[in-house]
Amino acid sequence: QVHLVESGGGLVQAGGSLRLSCAASGLIFGTYTMGWFRQAPGKEREFLAAISPGRSTTYLDSVKGRFTISRDSAKNTAYLQMNSLKPEDTAVYYCAADRGYYLESRARAANVYDHWGQGTQVTVSS
Repeated sequence: QVHLVESGGGLVQAGGSLRLSCAASGLIFGTYTMGWFRQAPGKEREFLAAISPGRSTTYLDSVKGRFTISRDSAKNTAYLQMNSLKPEDTAVYYCAADRGYYLESRARAANVYDHWGQGTQVTVSS
């Protein structure tokens, strides 16, 4: 059974940083594209970043340069480093895993992902 467990969320002041982790189990981690999404209250789930098995990456334009996605195959873990956080970054952050082929446009679509974590809350105070 596949499990994705996010951690690292919390309360941070504007301008601060957080690193989210997504620990994966029950899958062959090195064959999955890993993605990060977020959902703020009253809004739809939003793509943030994705990383292919070969470490190709793609980002939402508004987080490019502030957020960095990475993966560690030895630890079966994906990360999202978030810097220069803003109050509008406040949301529940989710990681997801996709066993399909990697294509930038495809990796941005939530409905292609096969497995999801439970989410971790990130709150940025002004």
